[in-house]
Amino acid sequence: MLSMGQKAGWGLADMGVNVFVVVKQLLVFTYLTTFLGVPPGAAGVVTFAVLGFDVITDPIVGYWSDRSTSRWGRRMPWIALGALILAAGIVAMFAVPQGMGWQANALWVTAFFALASIGFTFVTIPYGAMAGEMTQDPTERSTMMAFRMTFASLGLLIAGALVPALAGDTREGYARAVLLVAPVIVLTIWGMLFATRRAPTIPTPATQGFVSVLRLVLENRPFAILTLLYGVFTLGVALIAAGLQLSALYLVTDDGTGALSGLAGALGIFSTLFAMFIVGSVISQPIWVLASRRFGKTTALALGMLAYIAVLLGIRAVLPAPTLGPLAGLFLLAGMTNGAYQQVPWAMYPDLMDVTRRRSGTAIEGAFSAVWLFGQKVANALAPLLLGLILSVAGWRASDSGVVDQTPQALATLEIALTLVPAAIFALGIVALWTLYRPRVRDIASHR
Repeated sequence: MLSMGQKAGWGLADMGVNVFVVVKQLLVFTYLTTFLGVPPGAAGVVTFAVLGFDVITDPIVGYWSDRSTSRWGRRMPWIALGALILAAGIVAMFAVPQGMGWQANALWVTAFFALASIGFTFVTIPYGAMAGEMTQDPTERSTMMAFRMTFASLGLLIAGALVPALAGDTREGYARAVLLVAPVIVLTIWGMLFATRRAPTIPTPATQGFVSVLRLVLENRPFAILTLLYGVFTLGVALIAAGLQLSALYLVTDDGTGALSGLAGALGIFSTLFAMFIVGSVISQPIWVLASRRFGKTTALALGMLAYIAVLLGIRAVLPAPTLGPLAGLFLLAGMTNGAYQQVPWAMYPDLMDVTRRRSGTAIEGAFSAVWLFGQKVANALAPLLLGLILSVAGWRASDSGVVDQTPQALATLEIALTLVPAAIFALGIVALWTLYRPRVRDIASHR
């Protein structure tokens, strides 16, 4: 059995990891279009290209980490080095020199975005594999994921609320802000390595070739289906994330009379709403652990995503928002429903790793971790591209000096892209979860 310190310590790394998650999903698109003068279509292409490249590196790193040997184990060297690369890439990405055209600005961001993504892969693939090595107890894994997502939410809060608040409305402000939070990435990831240094591992490296390993993973059909469905849900979440800062800039105002007006005046509207979202996510983690135990993980995930749809429809009803209060309450609820998306699938997929290990006798958790992130990273790559194309068709105006006037059609399109479109994506995912995934998991359980 794992100690509480090992469970919580393993989750600590996701605080640093999610600093980059916020950067790539919430900040890059707005930074490019609002401060570097990059047209929205081109900004979508930049993020799609880098995150698409990130997908390609995942299976390679997963394969190598399964086959690695060192005095510190299979995973630790990859994670320790990746933390440094990730932090350096983020700092450089926002240090764009003055005086360049938008094409050169986009190229600079692309290069260092790609470097940071390599570091991210070095960390996340071996890190995810550790969940399958440290324990084979499904209940322990749910607890580990609750700790992980709690720390992840703190990382999201640091990057999603603190960075924009520190950055203000200038490109130079973003460069200073990420320089301040970069140490969080290294310290939390290295702190996880220290906290789990005595946790159980599988030290024997895998010996199968790349194709054989990939075949073993994909032959686990419930896992393959869950990976695709997680990608579907991620597409909806990532679409919201890509345009969230734009919505705070263009769709929400505050009349200064509400209970949260003082906080919004100090942090800004985006940071205030994002903080409410994170608070909801944190307080919901025990709820989703209990729901998974009571109803099963598949049902808990379906209930969470249904609730997410209801909240999105509520947000759509109040936009554009002349005051912050009702919208802040809805963002709190959105964070609580997003907690299901964060926690439950990540507790489901290591259970499916066990099936392949029992059948084949092969420990290839790195390969499973790489394939698991495939759907998520493809969705994260597609979402900014999709949002950029939608806004381009609606006539959205790019800027290199902050907020500019937009047409009513462009603003209405942004509302739809951030509420109704993701709601429809979630609904599709729920139907597939119930009709394609659930029967196969029942078959596995009946044959144990």
